[in-house]
Amino acid sequence: YEPKGETEQNLGLMRQIDEQFLETPFFGVRQMTWHLRNDGHLVNEKRIRRLMRLMGLMPIYQKPNTSRPAKGHKT
Repeated sequence: YEPKGETEQNLGLMRQIDEQFLETPFFGVRQMTWHLRNDGHLVNEKRIRRLMRLMGLMPIYQKPNTSRPAKGHKT
């Protein structure tokens, strides 16, 4: 068994995902799918998630700061 490579259509999508990700690194799968659909591509979230994972793209987002106590829990 030899796996097939990516199709030309997927390579074009990967190029567009990479260009958009450089402009907006906070775009995750949902926003990237929305952006590509607005450009006229017929794509779903599963496909974009697979391609972004293949490219190693992880969006930048604020993580919870668990080191600070909540205001309601004064010691």
